Amino acid sequence: MKRTPPDGSTGQARRLRSEMTDAERKIWTLLRTAFPDWRFRRQVPIRQYITDFASHRARLMIEIDGGQHNAEIDAPRTTIIENDGYRVIRFWNNDVLANIDGVAIVLTKALTDTSPPPNPPPSRGRALEDRLLP
Repeated sequence: MKRTPPDGSTGQARRLRSEMTDAERKIWTLLRTAFPDWRFRRQVPIRQYITDFASHRARLMIEIDGGQHNAEIDAPRTTIIENDGYRVIRFWNNDVLANIDGVAIVLTKALTDTSPPPNPPPSRGRALEDRLLP
């Protein structure tokens, strides 16, 4: 069942996409070039939160954390996202900026542990088309 994000979260996500940090820009480049088949999206509203990066195909959320984050404060957020069937991986800004190869290794392992769906569900137009064709 698809859940509609709270009012205002789509506008907030758009604003965050246009104001990406250096670490977010760097990992976004990595995700687009090294993992294009996983179709990552930026600043994705999920429940009452906006995650930095998400692949619905891999059921994976990536959070890039600066100094304002800590495990205790982020625990309820992580639990809610994981209860929706996603895994959450967190990287510190300085890890992304100084060790992007290490970040890529962690992401490769996480995505290797998740196989993509063998036959992604067809789009609405194709579903009808498939039923009509012999």
